[in-house]
Amino acid sequence: MFDVAVSCLVLTAFLSYLNHRFIGLPTTIGVMGIALLFSLALFGLDILGFSALRDYEVSLLSSVDFSVLLMQGMLSLLLFAGALHVDLSELKSHKWQVGILAIFGTLASTALVGFGLWAILPYTGAALPLSYCLIFGALISPTDPIAVMGILKSAGAPKSLAIVIAGESLFNDGVGVVLFSLMLAMVSSGEAPTVAHGAMLLLEEGGGGIAFGLALGYLTYYMLKSIDSYQEEVLITLAAVLGGYALASRLHVSGPLAMVVVGLIIGNHGRALAMSDKTRQNVDMFWELLDSILNAVLFVLIGLEVILIEFSTGLALAAAAVIALTLTARLLSVGVPISLMSRVFKLPQGALRVLTWGGLRGGISVALALSLPAGPERDLVLTLTYAVVVFSILVQGLSIGKVVRVVSTSDNLNLNQSQASLLSHSSEREF
Repeated sequence: MFDVAVSCLVLTAFLSYLNHRFIGLPTTIGVMGIALLFSLALFGLDILGFSALRDYEVSLLSSVDFSVLLMQGMLSLLLFAGALHVDLSELKSHKWQVGILAIFGTLASTALVGFGLWAILPYTGAALPLSYCLIFGALISPTDPIAVMGILKSAGAPKSLAIVIAGESLFNDGVGVVLFSLMLAMVSSGEAPTVAHGAMLLLEEGGGGIAFGLALGYLTYYMLKSIDSYQEEVLITLAAVLGGYALASRLHVSGPLAMVVVGLIIGNHGRALAMSDKTRQNVDMFWELLDSILNAVLFVLIGLEVILIEFSTGLALAAAAVIALTLTARLLSVGVPISLMSRVFKLPQGALRVLTWGGLRGGISVALALSLPAGPERDLVLTLTYAVVVFSILVQGLSIGKVVRVVSTSDNLNLNQSQASLLSHSSEREF
């Protein structure tokens, strides 16, 4: 396992160097794109009779349980690091927007994608049982906080919109994982879960995760406040994240939601009231470096995983249809609540475009797909998931900045026009 970890780190460092030196894309997108091209090149060499490199990559990836690595290893660290720099006061001021999108939006998208996939797949020459279509809807609907927050750092979105997108992405993966567990249990038992059972599981996992995160967050805050030594305080935050996530799994509550809550508490109360300037600087530096390294490794692995995916002409057609379906479901699941509750959301003009196009999918969806029981259904779900994730990161991720800039420019123009109109009316009254 140590050799595998070293190989992944060396490859990630090399691809990060290539991207920074010659390409200049955001790190996550750049390393994933290069890894994807590398895997496709090995496909070509294998066709030409040079199979040694492809065999080595397949052997390397086969020794990495991507689902366990992300869901039981990286995810806790990445979610905590992402939540650490979210302004809690800003998040509270947008709590209804975030809550509605994270819960209603995820539920609606799961249903739209699941039933839509069941309806359109036969026309592409592929087919899945309704239960697996709903499983796909559950795993593809949550926006990935790891992908979303990395892109938002450089996109320059309006502050209110950035808070809503970041908050939604941090919380909706917990809802998505619970829905995925429900659908998977339905497949295993052969019985459809009742609404009451689903609501109870969501309350136990989601509510329990939030409550556990509050308890762990304030315990960690107390420990940080009682000492002043940055080495120990960095170690305490690391232990809280890794130990807390493991304990949440044992308690059968949502570890992802717990880590988000702990990150919000330490990032706001902890950084402001329990740390000296020196400690704050070292804690921030440690988690920023860890976040950058793990993000890069994760997206390299996503790029390399393509070598394990089976594609065909029929599957390409199905993948294109599913990409369009997921975008449509995202548009409807976000657009309906924004339209019906415009007074609650109070988002800038053009926010729907950013929320739709900025709903990126990433490693969490791939990890959930890989955790399905082996079989033809899993293979098809994995292929479709991978297609949506690659399109999401490479196409949406590279163009979301342009969408944000257009919306920001339009918003500023409307603001200037409103100010000019107010000045004009004021001058008329004075005259």
